[in-house]
Amino acid sequence: MWAVSTVTMLVLAGILPDFQLQSADDESTTRLAMTAALGAGAFGLLSALVWPLLVRLLLLVPALVLGLLVFFLNGSLLIVALRLVPSGDSEAAPETAVIVAAVMSAVASATGGALAVRDDDAYRRRLYRLADRRRRALPPGPSSPGTVFMQLDGVGHDLLLAAVGKGLMPTVARWLGEGAGAGERPTHRLTAWRTDWSSQTGASQLGILHGSNHDVPAFRWYEKAAREVMVCNRPTSAAELQRRAIDRTGDGGLLSADGASRGNLFSGGADEQALVLSIATKRRDRRNRSRAGYFAYFSDPANAVRTALSFIAEVGREIGQSTRARVRKARPRVSRGGLYPFVRAFATVVERDVVVAAVMGDMFAGRTAVYADLVAYDEVAHHSGPFGRDVEKVLERLDRALALIEKAAEHAPRPYRLVVLSDHGQSPGETFRARYGLGLGDLVRAGCGLPVPRRARRTHSGAEARAAVRAALRRPVEEGGEQHRPSRRRSEPIVLASGNLGLVSFPDVPHRMTKEEIDARHPALLTTLANHPGIGFLLVRSERHGGVVLGAYGAEIPLDRLDGDPGPLEVFGPYAADAVRRTHSFPSTADIMVNSAYDPADGEVLAFEEQIGSHGGLGGAQGRPFLLSPVALSAPVDEGQDLVGAEHVHRVLRRWLGEANGPQVPVEAEPQERAA
Repeated sequence: MWAVSTVTMLVLAGILPDFQLQSADDESTTRLAMTAALGAGAFGLLSALVWPLLVRLLLLVPALVLGLLVFFLNGSLLIVALRLVPSGDSEAAPETAVIVAAVMSAVASATGGALAVRDDDAYRRRLYRLADRRRRALPPGPSSPGTVFMQLDGVGHDLLLAAVGKGLMPTVARWLGEGAGAGERPTHRLTAWRTDWSSQTGASQLGILHGSNHDVPAFRWYEKAAREVMVCNRPTSAAELQRRAIDRTGDGGLLSADGASRGNLFSGGADEQALVLSIATKRRDRRNRSRAGYFAYFSDPANAVRTALSFIAEVGREIGQSTRARVRKARPRVSRGGLYPFVRAFATVVERDVVVAAVMGDMFAGRTAVYADLVAYDEVAHHSGPFGRDVEKVLERLDRALALIEKAAEHAPRPYRLVVLSDHGQSPGETFRARYGLGLGDLVRAGCGLPVPRRARRTHSGAEARAAVRAALRRPVEEGGEQHRPSRRRSEPIVLASGNLGLVSFPDVPHRMTKEEIDARHPALLTTLANHPGIGFLLVRSERHGGVVLGAYGAEIPLDRLDGDPGPLEVFGPYAADAVRRTHSFPSTADIMVNSAYDPADGEVLAFEEQIGSHGGLGGAQGRPFLLSPVALSAPVDEGQDLVGAEHVHRVLRRWLGEANGPQVPVEAEPQERAA
């Protein structure tokens, strides 16, 4: 590596006019080479000794800013290195030093495998050497296998099979005994499972990691008692939801025995946490370890340069793809301007690289259980759609990440079983506003007889990556103050969107309003909503029947009669009735729950947010994620049975941890049975 840096420095000295290694009148080739060798050596030594200290100090600034400072810090180290060269003739202008240092780091990284996108084996070996230094001081790892749970956010069961069929995910194909390795004995089994009505990361991951997602009716909802909106990807909300789940179940979570949580909304009870949103509740707290994963990754300058250059390339890729979509007038389409290219690059590059490196570090340290979330596909699919070339590249890179982790297990101090799962899928379709010219909030206001603004406010995207970016920047995750507190006119409804699930609440009424109360107050509202062609069904509380489902043409079916007459729920499948009944039992369920229409012929729904790939309600692929598990583990469910609900998935994962003969996570009564 030192020789490569020396040659690179010589080449740059001949190209850049403001970069010289010797005086103009000195023509000694030997002295030039010696100066370059000494300069490269000093630069490498400073990078190894000073860089980790600088990164630790720079954790005082936002993590995303740290990535942008990589080049300038490298340039400063190069200037210092040149001053240390005995010849005294070496110099570089500050802006030239930045370029030279970046090129030298990039070339050295590429040679060593850190920048070579497809040379993941070299990158793995490099991380292994770094982790091995820390591991030598630890006692030998246990012989029992550890378990790594990798969550591919938003990747549905059918999408995974389609990607395998197209050759986009050769690692998964090999595990299933398909693709290029067809004929080989499969090492994993693929199982589909069904989400709850709230098919989104907050509800699913809370249930998977903590065993309870009780009273999480959507991605965002209004709680009348506290008079504020809960949002699953706000750190304060995530911390509160985690606390409630722990209180309800009576234990810390899936990862409470020697576990690590990486890139998740919730901790799962893990002692080791990095990039976990539920602990990012304070902007400056020395005990806050939510960004510790950034230090572990960026403390190596080669990693920093590798990720920084990939970040820039991804921003350019998104701008090019969105421009082509506009030129072709592709439909459906949502806005992809502003800061979105940087948000996408963070999700598909920075978050992925940091999380994968953290997982490999956990394996090298011999941890018993690791759960990590990769949000890349989910973020891109929201804006580009669940299918097409944009997301195919993301799926290919996710597969390479799985291969990298699989290879890393070969160097771990204990055997590992790799379980891959998703928290939900993605359903395609244009937005409600694009099809009908008004949003759900406008329709509710019209049904209440309230004025509808000519220029309607756009709804905010609920993509998980946005919260991760804001947490990295140490900015509070807010989506407009008016969405989190009732307006001065407290009689006006609060309308919130979670994908194709809408929630309508009246903040001036302290309890959940009944159908009769709503009809008396706004006689046209429920009829307006139920008969709209873009709405599939409503859930409201009735004084006479308890919960009732409302549909078009006056359909009104009590929840206890849905099994015999599903009415408007029939198109949503056999699991819909139970999902709706469960949500009806939640204390925080909105006065009116609104699910968009669903077309089973093409699997499309209508998002109430600005997303053309959405999830959050019932309808299509969003409610059918997957669980990919080693055949060495017991089957998730018996043959002929279904895996339904995130809490059920949690019990399966706990059982698998118990099968490892390692530190046991006790399987106790179901959360509902423990609740007071």
